[in-house]
Amino acid sequence: MSLLRQPLLLLARSGQVKKLVSTMPVSAGIVRSYVPGETNESAADATAALAEDGLLVTLDFLGEDTLDAEQADATVAAYVDVLKQLSARGLTRSAEVSVKLSAIGQFLPEVGHKTALENARTICRAARNAGTTVTLDMEDHTTTDSTLSILRELRKDFPETGAVLQAMLHRTEADCRALAHEGSRVRLCKGAYLEPEDVAFQDRLDVDRSYVRCLKVLLAGEGYPMIATHDPRMVEIASSLASRYGRTPGTYEFQMLYGIRPEEQRRLAGKGERMRVYVPYGTEWYGYLMRRLAERPQNLSFFVRSLISKK
Repeated sequence: MSLLRQPLLLLARSGQVKKLVSTMPVSAGIVRSYVPGETNESAADATAALAEDGLLVTLDFLGEDTLDAEQADATVAAYVDVLKQLSARGLTRSAEVSVKLSAIGQFLPEVGHKTALENARTICRAARNAGTTVTLDMEDHTTTDSTLSILRELRKDFPETGAVLQAMLHRTEADCRALAHEGSRVRLCKGAYLEPEDVAFQDRLDVDRSYVRCLKVLLAGEGYPMIATHDPRMVEIASSLASRYGRTPGTYEFQMLYGIRPEEQRRLAGKGERMRVYVPYGTEWYGYLMRRLAERPQNLSFFVRSLISKK
């Protein structure tokens, strides 16, 4: 599967292929299955539809790795606007936003850290005014220290800001222990990036074992775990661990991507679990989908299976 990585990255930069994918009826349907639209209005509409099914939402305005200050400012403005729309439609009790720091200036030469922090503060302030919260997405391992540093700064004024940790990294169990304190919201995912073996587990079973160890730390702690997984076995293990540690529904939540196992999402919500759907949207949808496949081409078969089963 690793042989697919370079071709997928090349396709991610092809405007012609993007046009083909978005205009062919079958391809366009696939895209809409995972990215509900390009505008803030489409994101708000998707949020409303999911909320009607008893699901929670976190919105991700797509874009990352920007080296353009104006583009970073535009991303901040988009988040502020969608938060206003969510508030106006009474949706902020059901929805929050997820932010990639690299989309709001983290990689700008010399001023990246300061710019990303100030821009994140602007979004956090808008979220608080709207009555909701922000979670800082985690990217590849080279950004982990910077992202956690900015998280610590943000939490001085916005302690409700959520963190994301990736179980595939060797360091994550220790990071979970540091963040499993009262009031700390932590999303635990397996991790989709193609990471080197000196910093990350390479074998799927080793990643699974790490995920379970991290789950135990978070569920035994005083914080609010956000369990991000589509793996049926991990959902079952998480439910069992929650019961073991005396966790009641509402003291943790499950999270899954928009379009992946929607029936399972509704099943969990129907049995009283908090179930949040990660909804990516925006004009950068094509690069988002292709890069996710390039980072971990095994996802290709998962996307195909989900289109067939929708369970």
